[in-house]
Amino acid sequence: MGIKIGNYNFDGPFTDVNSLRDLSGVYVILCYSSQITVVDVGESSNVKTRVENHDRKNCWSRNCSGTLKVAVLYTTNMQQAGRMKIEQELRSQYNPPCGDR
Repeated sequence: MGIKIGNYNFDGPFTDVNSLRDLSGVYVILCYSSQITVVDVGESSNVKTRVENHDRKNCWSRNCSGTLKVAVLYTTNMQQAGRMKIEQELRSQYNPPCGDR
């Protein structure tokens, strides 16, 4: 299973956080309703833990009247600066309503 977001091939999207791995990567929170929209974009060295305990979960719910899902681009060979570059690129492209950097 996979989804193309921007120029990247992400794993997912997943509805269950237990499908995620605690590896470094960039994650995209998606809303599935009449269309698919990007709600948030972030990066972490531990994606599963970050998404499970995210401080913007309420924002995700407020901005999605459908089903929330998460897609992940695992970047185990990339430093934080590289992940942040991808995050910024996707934020610029999709302008998600939650979070900003």
